Amino acid sequence: MATITKHKGRRFSKMANEHYRYESAEALFKNIRVLQEFIQHHMSYQRPRLDELDDYYLGDNTMILNDRERHQAEDHKADYRATHNYAKYVSQFTVGYLVGNPITIQHDDDNIEEKITEINLLNDTDALNSDLILDLSIYGRAYELLYRNERDENRIALSSPLHTFVIYDDTVEQKPIAGVRYYQNEMLPGSPFKAKVYTDTEIISYESESNAVITLIEQEREPHYFGGVPINEYSNNRFRQGDYENVLSLIDLYDAAQSDTANYMSDLNDAMLLIKGNLEMDDEETAEMKKSNILFLKTQLDAEGREGSADASYIYKQYDVSGVESYKNRLQQDIHKFTNTPDLNDEHFSSNQSGESMKYKLFGLEQVRVIKERLFKRSLTNRYRLLANLMNVSSELTGGAMDELIIQFTPNLPRAVSDEVEMFNSLGGQLSEETMLSLLSFIEDPQAEIDRLMTERNEAMNVNPNRDYLEDTEEEDNG
Repeated sequence: MATITKHKGRRFSKMANEHYRYESAEALFKNIRVLQEFIQHHMSYQRPRLDELDDYYLGDNTMILNDRERHQAEDHKADYRATHNYAKYVSQFTVGYLVGNPITIQHDDDNIEEKITEINLLNDTDALNSDLILDLSIYGRAYELLYRNERDENRIALSSPLHTFVIYDDTVEQKPIAGVRYYQNEMLPGSPFKAKVYTDTEIISYESESNAVITLIEQEREPHYFGGVPINEYSNNRFRQGDYENVLSLIDLYDAAQSDTANYMSDLNDAMLLIKGNLEMDDEETAEMKKSNILFLKTQLDAEGREGSADASYIYKQYDVSGVESYKNRLQQDIHKFTNTPDLNDEHFSSNQSGESMKYKLFGLEQVRVIKERLFKRSLTNRYRLLANLMNVSSELTGGAMDELIIQFTPNLPRAVSDEVEMFNSLGGQLSEETMLSLLSFIEDPQAEIDRLMTERNEAMNVNPNRDYLEDTEEEDNG
């Protein structure tokens, strides 16, 4: 892999998040060198950014861990390097807020909705959608691969942004012309570098002897019937920026501040001992007394026969507690501010606030959510459109289209249901039994619960539910 020198003042290269574009798939395969250069560029320029974002999510904050300049000339000093996983906090909060409640997908056509339900159950799309949102939060982009397995099932799989990208045409519509997945078994040294390219009609497999210089050799081609590129890309925002990417430098500063505090506390225990006076003691005696935490200073008589004076104290750097803690608090506040995530440990962010005031505290995150949802719906619609194309070809779906989907997101927030019910009752309103049961978190199917209640009531009263109907029928026959 090529080594990239970072530009001064920039964390990532300007090319680290560019879209790949070419005139058409036909032109791309006529000049295979362009495809090779795209893969090489992704490995050299885009992977470093994605890898670093991945490291921060896993708590391996690269700046504090890789900076070895602090005490190179002072080996005796403490050199703790504490990492703080704000990245995971931001991503998990955002993912939980957006898809903690599963996305609901409906269609006016009952037949199409039934097929959607089958696909979702087969692929556990609730978990898949959550993983896609997490990738968006980390990398700013996410990918899924649609395929037909050996059991003729329509499957959807997550594809890592570390090894996947999509090539678009050079028109203003930016239509996808090819999707690329590349990989190499790093557990087996010398294993071939492999790549698969997905067009709107074919899957083309390539191999290269090395990933240092990509030279693609075609292995096989096989058709598919999705009617489009089956690698589906999702974007977190217009710039494909991750949720914590813009605060990486603030996380670094907080890591450094906390590490310096830990190092100061450790160095304080090893502070330099200063002894002043005319003493009768050698270095060995001093070391033994210091080890025992007792220092007995024996002074000599001066020239006039008077007892000499002595003094001992430690020399250490003074610690501005209030200043340093205020600095770290500002860093924390800025991290939450610029990621639009609330600090749940903030004493002002408490449960005794009204629902409306809580909404204002989440106003920034709400704006982020709206953008995420709009872009996610667009790619989600493309997913089911491609699956509908395939099912029409395989006669699983006759003349069906999945363009008019009803996609609903429900933000995952605690609700003050008791306050809402109290307000409703104060206005003289009434609720049906089914609605009241639906408000209870431990009731999954309100109608089923109502049916069970009716059955228990009938059994308790020993009532035949068909008795009235039978009596009325007998009276009509006798009449």
